[in-house]
Amino acid sequence: MGNVFAIAALWIGLAVFASIVAFHLRMSIALVEICVGVVVAAIANHFCGADALGSNLEWLRFLAATGAVLLTFLAGAELDPRVIRTKWKEVCIVGIVGFLAPFFGCTAVARFILHWNVQASWLAGVALSTTSMAVVYAVMLETGFNKTEFGKGILGACFVNDLGTVLALGLIFSPFTYKTVVFIVVSAVLLTVFPFATSFLTKIYGNRTAEIRAKWVMFVLFALGALAYWSGSEAVLPAYIAGIMLAEFATKEEHWVKRLRTLTVGFLTPFYFLRAGTLVSVSALITAPLILLVLLAGKVASKIFGLYPVIGQFRVERSERWFYTLMMSTGLTFGTISAIYGFSHGIVTQEQYSFLVAAVIASAVIPTMIANMVFLPRHLLPGAVKKTSGLSAAGMDEE
Repeated sequence: MGNVFAIAALWIGLAVFASIVAFHLRMSIALVEICVGVVVAAIANHFCGADALGSNLEWLRFLAATGAVLLTFLAGAELDPRVIRTKWKEVCIVGIVGFLAPFFGCTAVARFILHWNVQASWLAGVALSTTSMAVVYAVMLETGFNKTEFGKGILGACFVNDLGTVLALGLIFSPFTYKTVVFIVVSAVLLTVFPFATSFLTKIYGNRTAEIRAKWVMFVLFALGALAYWSGSEAVLPAYIAGIMLAEFATKEEHWVKRLRTLTVGFLTPFYFLRAGTLVSVSALITAPLILLVLLAGKVASKIFGLYPVIGQFRVERSERWFYTLMMSTGLTFGTISAIYGFSHGIVTQEQYSFLVAAVIASAVIPTMIANMVFLPRHLLPGAVKKTSGLSAAGMDEE
């Protein structure tokens, strides 16, 4: 037992260090945790041998998987239903194109340029089709765009994009048997009842120290996850849809969502992101960096060529179109989830997994930096909008 606490202390210590680095570099904590995992694992494996950090211990894998499930649930739960209703055309078209363009583009790159097998190529298409809700949401909060219709449209499109990724992961790689039918039917029933049951439990037992809402949500997510694994699917699929089903409830229970987010980001997701980094083979990246560049170029290029003309139908200003497009070109959370799924199920090798995760990390950094440094639409910033409105009002008064 003492060894368990020692390893847990080491991992949480790495998470604390990553938080400090992320603060000073002003980068996504998830991105920094993956990078810390890569570096520390490379050092530990060199001096102490393979799996020196205990990345494959059963309890650690469980905590990491729980973190991925809860993070996926929160991503769906924080969807603003009003955005989908008021900007449904923009959100749906941009989100669907944002998924399909890199999905087919990166699959083709992996298959015909890198000569990966069919299954690995499809997995590459899924992993590189995502947008990074973690990165995009952080940028929206930092700039204040999350309070504007421009930012809300980007966030809504990201949700649709990632929903396509999650569905593709389940539909392509899950074997279709009678278990699949049982999984779909039972999940549909549970997810339909889920928001009503949650509201009922909250009304009767909510606002108590027992925290029945958190326990209820965990119960449903674990039950759906167990059913998903039994059917040969992935637990993040029902978790994301469960979050979307509970989005309306979550908008009314902001304090509860914040507490659940604290548990998830503060304790569980560091195990997931750090572990994702420890599984990366640095030697593979060093020996074949061209593969990484090809995958990264395939993702970003397919996103830009697919999205820029489409976004132009909704945004007129050049800076708005480029900022929107580059934000949609990022990737992190669902990209690493898809890559880990492929590696753990033998769809991709460790080397292929390493290239995919490295490409996902690079796509989280490079498009974000370019978007903020070159194409930030400053005229849409909340302060600029208020200032413009004030000047307009003053002009009208003078007239």
